[in-house]
Amino acid sequence: MMQNSKCSVDAWTERYPIDGQFRISRNSKTEAEVVVCRISSDERSGYGECVPYPRYGETTESVLDAINNAAKQLGGDIGHDRLQEALPPGAARNALDCALWDLQAKISGRHVHSLVCRLPPRPVETAFTVSLDTPDAMANVARGVSSRPLLKIKLGGKDDIAIMHAVAAAAPRSRIIADANEAWPPDTLPELMREAARVRIALIEQPLPAGKDELLAEIPHPIPICADESAHIVDDLEALRDRYDTVNIKLDKTGGLTEAVRMRERARELGFGVMVGCMVGTSLSMAPAVLLAQDADYIDLDGPLLLARDRMPALSYSGNMVSPPRAELWG
Repeated sequence: MMQNSKCSVDAWTERYPIDGQFRISRNSKTEAEVVVCRISSDERSGYGECVPYPRYGETTESVLDAINNAAKQLGGDIGHDRLQEALPPGAARNALDCALWDLQAKISGRHVHSLVCRLPPRPVETAFTVSLDTPDAMANVARGVSSRPLLKIKLGGKDDIAIMHAVAAAAPRSRIIADANEAWPPDTLPELMREAARVRIALIEQPLPAGKDELLAEIPHPIPICADESAHIVDDLEALRDRYDTVNIKLDKTGGLTEAVRMRERARELGFGVMVGCMVGTSLSMAPAVLLAQDADYIDLDGPLLLARDRMPALSYSGNMVSPPRAELWG
């Protein structure tokens, strides 16, 4: 931990083109717009990246304002606990928190993984996402990446059953996560889950809207169900125990690695499976999440694979495996 050292903070936006189009049930986009935060002290700087998410009322402008206001409020005396008090969970706190972890690693000479990981970090298997499109188009994409052991398909339209069947047939050796992004109608949920089970979908992610998912406690789960939009921080978990089997931990939801580590530990205590996911960002967004994901049941950290270009230095991806970050990138 830094002692008697004041910090300076600055932040800015960057844009990275997506390779094609990324589409989910709510929206589509052709570029990733990220906010990068730098915290400097003792002639060293730490970096963090976040992805503002309109689903939670965030824009790049609001996130930049939140980072700058928090820096003024804290007056250069920045610590993880103070960040938790100064900012709510979300993208702005994530960028600050991860930049602080990176800075502390550089000042102390101690890698972040020594504090976050139970064992030395290793490459982990990530899903590859197929964005929402027609059944034929998604099957074509899935066929092209069918050598990957884990795929994630975006759902949320009238063709969801056809999509699940088409993708499962196109990638018969891949495990498949089906992510509805809150878009499945409650009256058709049992039928959709039965069809998902027929084609051996491995996990269904957030089928119903957050706050309107009581039905999940009343129906069988032939396939495990994962909370995403319903699960942001540790305090959310207790109320989800009868509805979900797994929780998706994303740093842009938790507000940084500090809360994400707490959430991972509490989720395990409560008997949840753990998924570590991401928004569409660069390797700087993924780097702390790769450490968090070392013992996760499902890992979805393919953001850089969806970009036409990543930042440099970058994480190392080899097929379906992503390696822990090198010090020159983060941590």
